[in-house]
Amino acid sequence: MRPFRPYPLVLAAILAASSGAAEGLGDAEKGAALFEQCKGCHMVGDGARDRIGPHLNGIFGRRAGTQDGFAYSASMTRAGMDGLVWTAETLDAYIENPRALVSKTRMSYRGMKDAQDRADLLAYLRRHSDSPADIPEAEPTARPTDHDLDPAILALEGDAEYGEYLATECLTCHRADGSAMGIPSITHWPAEDFVVAMHAYKSKLRPHPVMQMMAGRLSAEEIAALAAYFGNID
Repeated sequence: MRPFRPYPLVLAAILAASSGAAEGLGDAEKGAALFEQCKGCHMVGDGARDRIGPHLNGIFGRRAGTQDGFAYSASMTRAGMDGLVWTAETLDAYIENPRALVSKTRMSYRGMKDAQDRADLLAYLRRHSDSPADIPEAEPTARPTDHDLDPAILALEGDAEYGEYLATECLTCHRADGSAMGIPSITHWPAEDFVVAMHAYKSKLRPHPVMQMMAGRLSAEEIAALAAYFGNID
């Protein structure tokens, strides 16, 4: 499987030295240039309106999937209902790898891998949020926290038979036939997507108290086994 880093570095403590540094994130002037990568779908600033993606004015502190008048994907709407709020930490995670936070997001962007570039872009976006100096970055705000997923975890080969045994609890809510019925389907997910999502719940990056509890009880080997089972379930 192709290894990648699906979790963010909390950037609240990064202080850029240039005169363009903004709000304790990065260099907003550099971020404005980086926003050129986003302009095909998003607008920000005076006169911004929804395009392919929602406008990004006021994005800090906004609950995901709640921009009035924009038709979000079911996955993004569900993430907001689960409690996902856009902060420096969650935006950093989403910009680095959108599907790490929202598996079936419609955003086609492949992700911004450089941590400083993301810090600069977030500094620019924060200029267009209400009272930016009063917006909390993430908890804790005083030190960076590394949430990188070990590539060795992604490389684990899951035991589908063991996964079937473990899946009993999952199937009290999720349907084996893949139907949603108000609860997202987890059948035939690519194993890597399943593992990334479960570890995001385990680390409490994805907000859903039941899923956080369930994932928190599972080892990396057990998550890999469930991924193997649900990825090939008949």
